[in-house]
Amino acid sequence: MKKIIYLDNAAATPLAAEVKKEILRGLSLYANPSSFNDAGREVRKELEAARKAIAKFIGAGPAEIIFTGSGSEANNLAVLGAAKARAGGGKEILTTPLEHASVLKPLESLRSEFKLIFLKVDEKGLVDLADLKRRLTPKVFLVSVMYANNEIGTIEPIKKISKIIKDFKKQSLSEHYPLFHVDACQAVEYLDVNVNNLGVDLLSFNGTKIYGPRGIGVLYVRRGVPVRPLVLGGEHERGLRAGTENLSAILGLAKALELINSKEGIKIAALRDYFFKKLAEIMPDTKINGALGGGRLPNNINISIPGTNSEKLLLELDKYGIRAGSGSACTSHAVEPSHVLKAIGVREPYLDGVLRFSLGRQTSQKDIDFVVKILQQIVKKAKQP
Repeated sequence: MKKIIYLDNAAATPLAAEVKKEILRGLSLYANPSSFNDAGREVRKELEAARKAIAKFIGAGPAEIIFTGSGSEANNLAVLGAAKARAGGGKEILTTPLEHASVLKPLESLRSEFKLIFLKVDEKGLVDLADLKRRLTPKVFLVSVMYANNEIGTIEPIKKISKIIKDFKKQSLSEHYPLFHVDACQAVEYLDVNVNNLGVDLLSFNGTKIYGPRGIGVLYVRRGVPVRPLVLGGEHERGLRAGTENLSAILGLAKALELINSKEGIKIAALRDYFFKKLAEIMPDTKINGALGGGRLPNNINISIPGTNSEKLLLELDKYGIRAGSGSACTSHAVEPSHVLKAIGVREPYLDGVLRFSLGRQTSQKDIDFVVKILQQIVKKAKQP
């Protein structure tokens, strides 16, 4: 039987065994947590215990945690919900051209009411802080910046961005605006997501990137930040998200957060750098996209191989049991040039032949050696006239 080497963890991670066990336990708790009876109250205790644990993980209060159906929904609620609740403040929104579609598309939908301004980024994908300072005026209502990029792995200086916004608020004597939203879906497994350390107003994340369940997302809403619901029909989640809570997924998410170990990031970063070293030895014309070292997610490898085609490379890798990607898994099943790579100035011939390998807890050095060997073979074959 062919061994499967799964290197698409940025799209979705395998479900941890302990998480699966907790999900199954949750499935047996069938009562509705909103029901006014003993069964409902028992389930409500489970729900609120999980909420408390999740809040503690990010340094928040339980009342600041809103459960959603996905990270995409959490991003939508942050952007659109805050826009619907805007009370004062300006009508400009600052973001980057590197954001996930679940931030960019909601922002685009607001163009009739708000002016959307894209901050400058450098060739590594880092936000130009000087440009942010120039753009901050009383007209700005919201700043939304992804913590760690899902395609190229670049980690944004969120604390520095937060300080710039905080200093601006002091100067302008503004209590609420601009709000600062951070999409942290790729960051939770490896980076500090304590909301007090980061200084954010809104923070989104989900279960599928941390060996947790699908169908569960979280939006942190700092106390006092005005947000209106997008899903109507009940008073669940402080009135911000109608619908009976997905208890089994919530319990699974709490367990997944409990299992996160910072030492894993150190081990995986070493494997990432080993991968880059091997590639440089056998395919020196390969381009690494994004930042390097500590400025990059430990598990992210995004490369461009000139003279090749992403889709063909992925299909060939599949034949050997190697599961990889080329960019965001949420935009299209087709392999198209990445908006992220275009935004950081990557040009032909490096916009095609793009592969994203995202390592995981299960990845070994032996796996890396095999992948590099096979990649060399299929690239050589692809470049033959």
